[in-house]
Amino acid sequence: MARFKFTALDSKGKEVHGEIDADNQSAAVARIREKQYFPTKVEELSGGGGAPARKGAAPKSALQMEIKMPKFLQGGVKTKQLVTFTRQLSTLVNAGLPLMRAMRVLQRQEKNAALRDAVSQMAESIESGSTFAEALAAHPKIFDRLFVNMVKAGEIGGVLDVVLARLAEFQEKAEKIKGKVKSAMTYPIVVLVMALSILTFLMMFIVPKFADIFADLMGGKGMPMLTQFVMNASSVMVHRLPIVVIVIVALVVIIKLLAKTTGGRYALDKFKLNAPVFGTLISKNSISRFTRTLGTLMSSGVPVLQALNIVKETVGNEVISKAVAMIHDAVKEGENMAPPIASSKVFPPMVVSMVEVGEETGALPDMLNKIADSYDDDVDNAVAAMTSIIEPVLIIFLAVVVGTIVIALFLPLVSIIGGLSG
Repeated sequence: MARFKFTALDSKGKEVHGEIDADNQSAAVARIREKQYFPTKVEELSGGGGAPARKGAAPKSALQMEIKMPKFLQGGVKTKQLVTFTRQLSTLVNAGLPLMRAMRVLQRQEKNAALRDAVSQMAESIESGSTFAEALAAHPKIFDRLFVNMVKAGEIGGVLDVVLARLAEFQEKAEKIKGKVKSAMTYPIVVLVMALSILTFLMMFIVPKFADIFADLMGGKGMPMLTQFVMNASSVMVHRLPIVVIVIVALVVIIKLLAKTTGGRYALDKFKLNAPVFGTLISKNSISRFTRTLGTLMSSGVPVLQALNIVKETVGNEVISKAVAMIHDAVKEGENMAPPIASSKVFPPMVVSMVEVGEETGALPDMLNKIADSYDDDVDNAVAAMTSIIEPVLIIFLAVVVGTIVIALFLPLVSIIGGLSG
């Protein structure tokens, strides 16, 4: 019997360390789980002296092998492909297939090379004694913390098939909302691009020719204010186009750099939440993501503090992430979740009330998912309303811009014709 040194997480997400005797690494992992711990690192000790095992010892866990993974395996998987993989795996496991057989089936039929190789690596890790969650954790750019921790909870609770089904449903709903937003924005973006293209053509090729004609016909007289403004704008675009492009690129780069800092990201996300027209949509989508993720994690058996930590990193908005951190600290001190949610002033009163009811009735995960469903419907309605508003606004914008240019070019002609008549 060998002795193993391990690092694990308890039910509250706290890291614990210890040693245990077992015949091999798989048995050691099983004994650690019997203690209601989730192992993250298991190493065999050589002669009990604390040194790592020599060659021929049990294979290391997938988490320990993470730094050895080739870089090309750490990405290249689209969200839709991951959703399909999760749904297929959920279906196979729910049908009674052992996990290893299900993994091999998916490996053979997977067309994406990166995902296929990742599945192969995961299958080998599981065969070597690692858990499914540990194998997933070795590919952090494909499977995020939400995915890994939900699978971890499913393995500990013995309900992996149920958790995979919930995870697939969660991914499908998130992808559905994203697809609706993209689809709704396609037409307005096309109209905007066409409007800008027409404006650029008029200002760079048509207006300069009229400027030369007016210079000859006006005989040094001053042009109307509107015409002069359009001529000046055209001159800037024609003669200083590189400078304009450089300024625009510089602004984009500055915003990107600021978005990489904590303060800049917070300010940018706060602006997004308060932006006209789009702010309401972004706010509702972020709240839906927060409640859906937290509800799915808690209903899968993930402890509330650990679930809040995961949500904080996956919510995708620094303002809401900061609010979640405050909620986590309050819950850690023994408070209910509703009061810190209300004091954060990020979530609407309806969310606070429903969370409060969920805590009182002991059905908080279900209540969170109901909130997410409600906000998903609101997002659908907001997208439809925004699309119906943006389309005529863009058309009116194009008409006003083109009309302004036409009027500006017509005003000097009135003055010239009046002079000829005199």
